[in-house]
Amino acid sequence: MSAPDPGPAPSSPPPPRREPSILHVDMDAFFLSVERRERPELRGVPAAVAHPEGRSVVLSASYEARAYGVRSAMPLAQARALCPPLRVTPPRQELYRSTSARVMDLFGRVTPVVEQLSVDEAFLDVAGARRLLGPPERIAALIRERVRAELGLPCTVGGAGVKFVAKMASTAAKPDGMLLVPPQCTLAFLHPRPVGALWGVGPQAARRLRERGVETIGDLAARDPRWLREAFGAAGAAWAELAAGRDPRPVAPREPARSVGADHTFDVDARDPAALDREVLSLCHRVAARLRSGGHTAAAVTVRVKDPALATRARTVRLPAPTASGRVLHAHAGPAVAGLLTERPHPVRLVGVRAERLSDAEAHGAVQEALFAPEGHEGPTDDAGWRRAEEAADAVARRFPGAGVRPASLLGPPEGS
Repeated sequence: MSAPDPGPAPSSPPPPRREPSILHVDMDAFFLSVERRERPELRGVPAAVAHPEGRSVVLSASYEARAYGVRSAMPLAQARALCPPLRVTPPRQELYRSTSARVMDLFGRVTPVVEQLSVDEAFLDVAGARRLLGPPERIAALIRERVRAELGLPCTVGGAGVKFVAKMASTAAKPDGMLLVPPQCTLAFLHPRPVGALWGVGPQAARRLRERGVETIGDLAARDPRWLREAFGAAGAAWAELAAGRDPRPVAPREPARSVGADHTFDVDARDPAALDREVLSLCHRVAARLRSGGHTAAAVTVRVKDPALATRARTVRLPAPTASGRVLHAHAGPAVAGLLTERPHPVRLVGVRAERLSDAEAHGAVQEALFAPEGHEGPTDDAGWRRAEEAADAVARRFPGAGVRPASLLGPPEGS
């Protein structure tokens, strides 16, 4: 009787996956879908999420609006010109972030191997979930069912044996669809598609490839990799691997965020220090709410200002103690912005606040009270007191997402710039 097969040598590459066990889940028109969930009048009509005035861009557009040519990141004025019936709703970033956290939590209940790409998309490796939940096709359908049932939102799922093909499959299945590409069908799926659909091939690179007779991914796969390297450098060599269906990258859960920030572009360049400080306070509260929702505190805050010529300056301040309070952040961010403008006065086009040097809030349960307020700021700087008040506001916002609980200094009509 022959000896048992010892299997591949240690230096051999791992065998290819036999099932499309990498899934790419992409929420469809995420911000707009969240708004439609709560505002039925936006359903079935061309709609977009954007600040309705000023130098605004489209943050999310319905597929009805996309039929007119409206796209994300497009100036709102251009979107309205393309689509006169466009319904515009202002963004509610905290609502989107809290909904995103629920989406990612749902993914984590399917598999612990989740790589979040943005607020509305992630890769999942479901190979280990098969025993409990069934084959990848069933798991993909289950994800779509749960997202719809628990969150009232549509999503699209693509699946493949490698990451970039899973993402391409979800793009091909949009909106509100599902497409799984068995590994043995990878090349049949890839090669007829335009070369610009390949991950990493941008519009300019696609144009240069087409000028050289490379129209499809199959055309790219047929080219000598040495020619691609000579013509396009390291990117060309990477494209050759992808065009052959090779992508060794695993689904890799990412490290927690090392900073949290927010910024605001003024409709008209801000000249009034009081109006500017109001916006800094608002940004500090937005950043602090994100810190608390993630269970973090910050030990430093960075502010930045942009002038009308788009030149940017920044300043970082170390905090006396780690905090997740918007009021305490503002006690340091406000003077930092004022200091930048004292050094070089100018109108402000954009102002931003970023909390840095993050750590877990549990590690700082006992925070010593500050003995003195920063110069120019009156009132308490007790982190624990402000934190309790802001956590109460968080609880109201979670129960009533549309409610606006904010400091009294931020109530009333926005000031001019």
